[in-house]
Amino acid sequence: MGGFEVRPARPAERTAIDALHEREWGGPYVVAHDTRHDVRTLPTLGALDATAAVVGALTYRVDGDGLEVVTLVAAAPGGGAGTALLAAATATATGAGLARVWLITSNDNLRALRFYQRRGMRLVHVDRGAVDRARRLKPEIPLVGEDGIPLHDELVLELRTDAEG
Repeated sequence: MGGFEVRPARPAERTAIDALHEREWGGPYVVAHDTRHDVRTLPTLGALDATAAVVGALTYRVDGDGLEVVTLVAAAPGGGAGTALLAAATATATGAGLARVWLITSNDNLRALRFYQRRGMRLVHVDRGAVDRARRLKPEIPLVGEDGIPLHDELVLELRTDAEG
């Protein structure tokens, strides 16, 4: 794992960030908790390597007492960019006095579940059928996800940044 500069993304980095979203989600739109998000309109943190190349991005929104991580993508999983971005989002939430960092992943995304839980996040809710509903807003969401797992549910994970932690 190398060192990364993590900071708010700059306009000159938009093309590289958009390419990451295209690769991971098929474009700039993601659907979570029955909401279609255009990630180009959300605050974005970028992770840059020593050559100033974008190696990861995290988009988020503030929702009540929490910072919702809408997307987190690394150019090369396992290199540390995702960990650095999640830590920066947590610092952003703490600095803003928010009580939690939270996010949604799908029931098939075992790699993400492992990643987030190893970084202190806890599973707090299962929204049964949420991905089935999401297909109304984004029909290209597949019926079968990673590892041949039928794709149906959203899993909510959170990391408390307050005393309830």
